[in-house]
Amino acid sequence: MTNPAARTRLPWWGKPIAVVIAASGLVLLLGGGYLISLGGSWAPAIIGALLLASGWLLLQGRRSGALLYLAAFLVSLIVTLIESGDRFWGWVPRMGYVTGLAFFVALMLPFLYGDGKRRLGRLLALGCVVFAGAAFVGAFFPHYSQVLSGAPAAPLIAGGNAAERAAQKENEWKDYGRDADATRYSPLKQITTQNVDRLEVAWTYRTGDTPEGKFAAETTPIMVGDGLYLCTAMNNLVKLDPKTGKELWRFDVGLKHESLPYTAACRGVTHYASKVSGEADACHERIVEATLDMRLIAVDARTGQPCQGFGANGQVDLGLGMGKWVPGQLAVTSAPPIVNGTIVVNHQVLDNQRRWAPSGVIRGYDAETGAFKWAWDVNHSGGVWHEIPGPGQEYSRGTPNSWGTMTGDDSLNLVYVPTGNSSADYYSKTRTDAENRVASSIVALDAGTGEEKWVFQNAHLDAWDYDIGSQPTLLDYPGAGGEKVPAMIISTKRGQNFIVDRRNGKPLLPVEERPAPAGNLPENPRSPTQPWSVDMPRLGFPDLTESRMWGMTPFDQLYCRIKFRQAHYVGEFTPPMAPPQPWIVFPGYNGGTDWGSVAYDPNRGILVANWNATPMYERLLTRAEAEARQLYAIDDPRYKPGHGGAEGPGAMEDTPYAVDVTPFLVPGLDTLCNEPPYGMITAIDMHTRKVIWQHPLGTARANGPFGIPTYMPINVGTPNNGGPALTAGNLVFVAAATDNLIRALDLDTGKELWSDVLPAGGQASPMTYSVDGKQFVVQMAGGHHFMMTPAGDYVVAYSLP
Repeated sequence: MTNPAARTRLPWWGKPIAVVIAASGLVLLLGGGYLISLGGSWAPAIIGALLLASGWLLLQGRRSGALLYLAAFLVSLIVTLIESGDRFWGWVPRMGYVTGLAFFVALMLPFLYGDGKRRLGRLLALGCVVFAGAAFVGAFFPHYSQVLSGAPAAPLIAGGNAAERAAQKENEWKDYGRDADATRYSPLKQITTQNVDRLEVAWTYRTGDTPEGKFAAETTPIMVGDGLYLCTAMNNLVKLDPKTGKELWRFDVGLKHESLPYTAACRGVTHYASKVSGEADACHERIVEATLDMRLIAVDARTGQPCQGFGANGQVDLGLGMGKWVPGQLAVTSAPPIVNGTIVVNHQVLDNQRRWAPSGVIRGYDAETGAFKWAWDVNHSGGVWHEIPGPGQEYSRGTPNSWGTMTGDDSLNLVYVPTGNSSADYYSKTRTDAENRVASSIVALDAGTGEEKWVFQNAHLDAWDYDIGSQPTLLDYPGAGGEKVPAMIISTKRGQNFIVDRRNGKPLLPVEERPAPAGNLPENPRSPTQPWSVDMPRLGFPDLTESRMWGMTPFDQLYCRIKFRQAHYVGEFTPPMAPPQPWIVFPGYNGGTDWGSVAYDPNRGILVANWNATPMYERLLTRAEAEARQLYAIDDPRYKPGHGGAEGPGAMEDTPYAVDVTPFLVPGLDTLCNEPPYGMITAIDMHTRKVIWQHPLGTARANGPFGIPTYMPINVGTPNNGGPALTAGNLVFVAAATDNLIRALDLDTGKELWSDVLPAGGQASPMTYSVDGKQFVVQMAGGHHFMMTPAGDYVVAYSLP
């Protein structure tokens, strides 16, 4: 009988391995002990104790060290099965590291037990290699991927703006969302599931605009008549030959670099054909753009020259009536809709700056002359200004702003405005009842008068940055008696999808008000209930748990477990807490569905959306902490660029607190603390309101720990920004992910049929059109600093050979 306490001499490499095992165990034991004190799992501490003892005994050449390592391995396996089950990514931090060390322990067996154990050691080492190899191969397959039902073939519901849709030529992409209904669906079908794998680059255009340290362009071009029109990162307007990509004209708007906001980009322009001028007249057809420095511009679509009859030399000052503001604080990011001759303009107000930031007012201007028509200001007496505020007056400060793309409805003469919450996003004490009523909602306004018609709210008393960034999509939906009801799809950052009657905002599918948690700040109240769409699939994952914390190894996973336990988290709508208590928001402010919006095939009733599952880690800071960290509002004389903004710490001046907002990740490694996937794409059958298919979107080819790309197509599912486009060729085109690829998917199954590497990050929505019978797919590749994708100035067009 062998003596486990017997001493033997390890090979030269054995002692370093034993030291690594012991050190690993010590880290897990100490960190695991702290985790236990926080009410967390005992597993890391138990495994750590076994590894520490194993390493110590192996260092002394004792056979019992191998037995204890076996015990640690088996405990890790049992914990993995209990906590992760069949969730592939849950196995990586729990078993990858211990399996790697087990390989070396197995090779120590002949030295510990004699040559008789050489075969056993080799077999166990081989088993470790096979286990690790299988896991490595498994990483290249999509997990959480599902094909659940067949795609519908029969029409269900048509789009909403029937007259506008009928007038639009099939080969055009006339609006930001392709058509007036914002479906992002093209009837073109030259490119199909059978030939899409033959797509190749037809032409590439470079805008010449790549602003350092600021957002690049997130443009979706429009194609009308003989031109492809787009805005660059510096808001310059460009017309390209849609067949060759050759620049036909360029209008320099004179935007200064300091006017570029840190958190916004130009996403599109608007085409308008005059109702009063003749076709041969200058500016009969015009391109309208609202800029990042608050101007409304109209130029001749044929020549690019300013429309002299529009405002002053083709420009309208959107800063009038806004009171005090500084460059970068206000910006128009979205293409303004034009509804029955009224241009409706919204704008972003930089988040987290101060309670009394400039107004989030929505305004209407005459599409022919640029003359002011109305301004909807929720805190103004009567709600609407009929003239621009004069000296000593200004639009109400701090009101909810709207930065996402609005949708117009000519048939009802309404514009649908997606709103955010009031300024000082995480502190609600001083918000008015009027603000609370319209924040984080879709607000329907009369396009002719600015009068508010109805409100549908997706989050009450929002303190989570759950503003609606997605553009509403219009459709006609079957009513209770089979009649066509003018309807709207509202997609949200929460992953909730609501279907409402666009005449009155009333839900057409059930919406439940469910109890929501309260916070510990009496002066920062939360709503006792929140709305849930119960008859539409949610684009999201279950609530976070400690067992769903992740890492590349047991050590970063332990870090995430500890951070999870240190924070307050009680599921969705976890409220802001009194400092210094942090809290977790999941889904975070980047989704579910953000500004990329959904795409909808009205001929088959299929809805497609890509979405995010990325949590945020947040904490209120006292004013003393804010001073120490030099957090000041952008309009504060003490402000320094880079100190605070919408996507990080914010001053929230005029309130008792500042706020620290960061993605929930491991510092340095820059890996998220929740299990992958982090980005998904889903198709929903609107006949049955069931998921047809769902897959991770994005690989790790351009991502990895420490920001080092893996260069491997590991199907992890990455964060994404930008939406999909659908075609009658039964295809989904989407870029958006952080792997810098544009993809074509089968609309029936979601199977990837084609992809290409873009020259920069593809954080914009694609579009498609045809010229002389040839179909093109176009993608802006400009990158995205928050997504950490490469910046660029490329417009890339694809076609069949």
